[in-house]
Amino acid sequence: MEEKIELLKSILKELHRGASVDELKERFREVLSKVSPIEIPFIEQQLIREGVRVEDILKLCDLHVALFREALESRELSGVSEGHPVDLLVRENEWLMKQAEILGLYASQLMNTDDLGQALNILKTMTRITGELRKVKIHYRKVQMLIFPYLEKRGVSAIPRVLWGREDQVIVKLRKFYEKAVKAIENRTLELAREAGKIAMEISKEIGELIFRENKILYPTVYALFDESEWATIYYESNKIGWLIDTSSFKWKPSVEPKYPYMIKPIVTPEQLAKLPVEVKNILEKSGITPDTYEIKKENDIVLETGFIDKEELEGLLRALPVEITFANKDHRVRMFSESMFHKGFLRTKTIIGRKLEYCHPPRLEPLVKKVAREILSGEKPYRVFWTKVGDRTIRVLIAPVKNRDGEIIGVVELVEDMTDIINNVEEIKKSIMVL
Repeated sequence: MEEKIELLKSILKELHRGASVDELKERFREVLSKVSPIEIPFIEQQLIREGVRVEDILKLCDLHVALFREALESRELSGVSEGHPVDLLVRENEWLMKQAEILGLYASQLMNTDDLGQALNILKTMTRITGELRKVKIHYRKVQMLIFPYLEKRGVSAIPRVLWGREDQVIVKLRKFYEKAVKAIENRTLELAREAGKIAMEISKEIGELIFRENKILYPTVYALFDESEWATIYYESNKIGWLIDTSSFKWKPSVEPKYPYMIKPIVTPEQLAKLPVEVKNILEKSGITPDTYEIKKENDIVLETGFIDKEELEGLLRALPVEITFANKDHRVRMFSESMFHKGFLRTKTIIGRKLEYCHPPRLEPLVKKVAREILSGEKPYRVFWTKVGDRTIRVLIAPVKNRDGEIIGVVELVEDMTDIINNVEEIKKSIMVL
């Protein structure tokens, strides 16, 4: 560790003299490639203790990111096309690594000052940095929701569970840091500021460790296992979730149709096994692989764009909702309604099927019902909300358009929900809110 600290000091002197990142990259490539993200917070903390300015250490971030990418390209992830999901995820990690390093630097500076004013100023800077870092949830969501299901289908479940647990710890600690920082700034307390700084150092370290695990283990594993149809799905779905970086200049287009996890044959071939990182290969060879062969699609299923369901499941699902639904088509004719197991809103019977929507209400409300239906079906209003009473119960009625995938309005839905318990127990509900 001492040798690496002295190396970074010498690089800082070169940067101070005006040397460029590209020049230093060539001169120190071999040695710096051995400095992992896990070690960085400890090295930088020691540099701050020795009096090196944070502003100077920040200059190292770009150099380390550049070298880390080169190391990956030359070994674990050689041949990945620009714009491929793995390439974009690695680029996101580069952005995250830089933010985490900066946070760790300021946290170290905070922990080494006894000046309250300086500590609080540093803490304010750190809250801005963690505001950016909270976007890490977008990165983790792509990994958790798009990559992990394909691994689990192949019987590889340990890696997803461990990584998700660690990712979740980061999200929780980011929340705790913010709460602690706000208290420290409001109360002007050095002790609280240092507690926030300690949490920030943990965040910096843990994000670095996760980046290392993703880039060195997870991405090489999935790059070896997944075919182009799987990456096509991950690419299209990732674009819906969003990226932490600007991806407009990267043009990767899959040449095959996407395949979702339930569509693949969950096998790991000997050739694929041979390409896996040693850590993963050893685990799989020792524990064996039991693919998930469960068939989710069944005969007589209703095929939806978002999954499958049969008639019995659909009717049970509708009964389990805390709302009652009435759907009328664009001709104002009732096509179906649901009954909730939780409450009864308005009385409805099967005799209303095919009935004009306005005739399902008393004559005094007929003009209003016609007007609302016309506003919704014409697109004049995005939705309408009404509140009413049924006995001693307070009912919310939401009327909204039903559209097809092309955005064409094909009908109108009336959602009826009993809101009495919420309205009467607002404070109790607020107390029971869990931040997940």
